[in-house]
Amino acid sequence: MALDLADLVAHLRATGGDDANIEVKSAAGGLPESLTSTLSALANHPGGGTIILGLDERKDFSPVTLLDPQTLKQGLAKKARSLEPPIQLTIEDGMVEGETVIVATVHECDPSAKPCRVAATGHAYVRGYDGDFQMSGPEVQAFLAARKPPHFDRAAVPGATIEDLDRELVDDFTRTVRLRDRRGLGRFEGNELLRRAGVIDKDGTPTVAGLLALGTYPQQWFPRLVIQAAADPSPADPPGTRARNQVTISGPIPHMLDAAMEWAEQTFDTRIFARRDGTVVDIPAYPLVAFRELIANALLHRDLDCWSRGMAVEVRLRRDRLVVTNPGGLYGITADRLGKEAVTSARNMWLVHIAQYLRSPESGGRVIEALATGIPTIARALGDSGLPPAQFSDAGIRFTAVLRPAPFDPFIRDRVARRAPKMTLSPETRLRITHQAERVQRLRQGDLTATQKRIVDLLREQPLSVSELQPRLELSRSGVRKALSELRTAGIVEQIGGRGQRTHYQLADPPRAE
Repeated sequence: MALDLADLVAHLRATGGDDANIEVKSAAGGLPESLTSTLSALANHPGGGTIILGLDERKDFSPVTLLDPQTLKQGLAKKARSLEPPIQLTIEDGMVEGETVIVATVHECDPSAKPCRVAATGHAYVRGYDGDFQMSGPEVQAFLAARKPPHFDRAAVPGATIEDLDRELVDDFTRTVRLRDRRGLGRFEGNELLRRAGVIDKDGTPTVAGLLALGTYPQQWFPRLVIQAAADPSPADPPGTRARNQVTISGPIPHMLDAAMEWAEQTFDTRIFARRDGTVVDIPAYPLVAFRELIANALLHRDLDCWSRGMAVEVRLRRDRLVVTNPGGLYGITADRLGKEAVTSARNMWLVHIAQYLRSPESGGRVIEALATGIPTIARALGDSGLPPAQFSDAGIRFTAVLRPAPFDPFIRDRVARRAPKMTLSPETRLRITHQAERVQRLRQGDLTATQKRIVDLLREQPLSVSELQPRLELSRSGVRKALSELRTAGIVEQIGGRGQRTHYQLADPPRAE
């Protein structure tokens, strides 16, 4: 038997229940009727699943005596043939503590034939943790759409024009293309470059990918292609509080990614720890680099078909875990291969193609690398922080990533604190960080550029936005943002508004003397 039954039973007892791809029934009184929907759900589940007959979940998965195992196996085979299309089962006998159990491997239905339905009712089922649920109309449409390669990001957006693209993002995109691919895409100019990159179509209309990556406000056409983030209330919150720091994050992908990171910095618990050398470091409950990779993956690889356009990327910070969910399952890879193989298959290939040339407006770093390094980066960050590995679940129509915290015992705290300032940093990165720290110190001592002095003078009068500062400073938006970014880092200027309100900047309160 390919399946290690002893290990599987130990896992079930440790977790206290069934799994997303495992269903356990005692079958002491015969074959349960509910197995028909279970067979449909597991056949629709990526990788299929396993049914075990002869264990009692209510008694810690203890074995029961099966009076007629042969009849049970025949009944399973008959139920498999009652589905449309009929599904393939591999049925074997096993032994648990001296009793016979039946182990049925449910093979995944071919994607071209999904969803697998119960022929008698026409209903299709999907697996939800250890339960089976009848598919909704949009979920059925998701499986039907998956029968052919996705090209939804390449479609033109009716009513959109090239004026709906953010000029600053487009300029930065084209500059990066010319620097990194000057003999390929970078050979072209203007609208021809945008057309060949998939940002606009042959008529000059922005595509779905173009708007999501470079649009001024993509949610004008796709109001639910956003991030919805919220945290569970803390013990200190007033009674009746349902959520903490609940936000809806919109805008083009580079801006949403920056805003999500800002939300995480404000929301994640942070422990301040003094190292042995006397310096102090902040240790977030979850490493920010891992969170960033999860959000980038969710935004770029979410499903963009009509059925899923009413669904947002969901971020939930529970008291015992961090959950990131996006509509649409994995494409071109299975969950068990994530991080183990350098697979760069993309559901939204044009969006990913554009995004590899995008940079964060705040940090200037790349949005993605498109080198299949995201999952390994998450694994390294979690390991360096003393956290357990991420859990990934692919339900075919949605993908979920779960991070769990680890207890901060003294050994873990010391190890994380020692690693915090030197997480796989190259010499070039170390030098850049040193220069930035020195620059911040000079700024705090009053060594401002002429532009920064002008910004400080203007903000003494009233809070101003980037668009209000731009004409007064006679700079590009990116130039204004860069000057503001340094002033914010130095604690001279602070940002107000955002998340649905217009973002302004004002002078920060001077630090109090120690």
